[in-house]
Amino acid sequence: MRTNRILSHIKEGTGVVNGWLSLPCGFSAEVMAHQGWDSLTIDMQHGLIDYPQLVEMLTAISTTPTVPLVRVPSLESGLIMKVLDAGAYGVIAPLINSAEDARALVAACRYPPLGVRSFGPHRAMLYAGNDYVTHANHELLVLAMIETREGVANLEEILAVEGLDGIYIGPADLALSHGKTPGFDHDDGELDAIIQRLVDGCRQQGKIVGIHNGSAAHAREMLVRGCDLVTVSSDARMLVAGSSSILQEMQREATGKAGY
Repeated sequence: MRTNRILSHIKEGTGVVNGWLSLPCGFSAEVMAHQGWDSLTIDMQHGLIDYPQLVEMLTAISTTPTVPLVRVPSLESGLIMKVLDAGAYGVIAPLINSAEDARALVAACRYPPLGVRSFGPHRAMLYAGNDYVTHANHELLVLAMIETREGVANLEEILAVEGLDGIYIGPADLALSHGKTPGFDHDDGELDAIIQRLVDGCRQQGKIVGIHNGSAAHAREMLVRGCDLVTVSSDARMLVAGSSSILQEMQREATGKAGY
């Protein structure tokens, strides 16, 4: 089976830099993958992506060494299994608030005896190899999003669930659940302390921890603070930022000529 390079990086102590895909387009996914991201997450929760588009995007990413992950919209087991059958090498599931939620996530992602995933990895075997089923339980990444007060309170029980690789911190919803303005790179002392507590909890249990970031500087900081995987921006945000930068530059040029 094709090695999951995310797990290899983490074992080697090398941080994983993850990109984020919100646009429903195989070509844009291919363009992003060819830039050299360690991994790319296709966002089916808040992105504008349905299942046929997901398959096109996974196929596009597989033209490169970049590892394909998917954030599913919910704990619906049928969709989680289809995402893995399509060739996702990891699942990020939102709103995991309890050990029961985490067990349901693991059950959908792992083949027996660790879970109840049904057999049918047709595209996954094309991508990963004919021995996929033998090794999938050990190569596929399963991350639970912690983004509520309840999830924070139940962290220890969630991390104790067998078959769960770790967590992915959602700072925007974490802020909302604590009565704060949603955002990524918080300078709020209370939220920062909560995030560090989540990171430290994973470190103590030997679990993987990822986090969403708004800037490269903050992502680098979170790697230093103990995170294994950091997401920086998204395809949609980069399109906005790049366009805005060009238009601002053109406006300055036009203003300068008018002044001259």
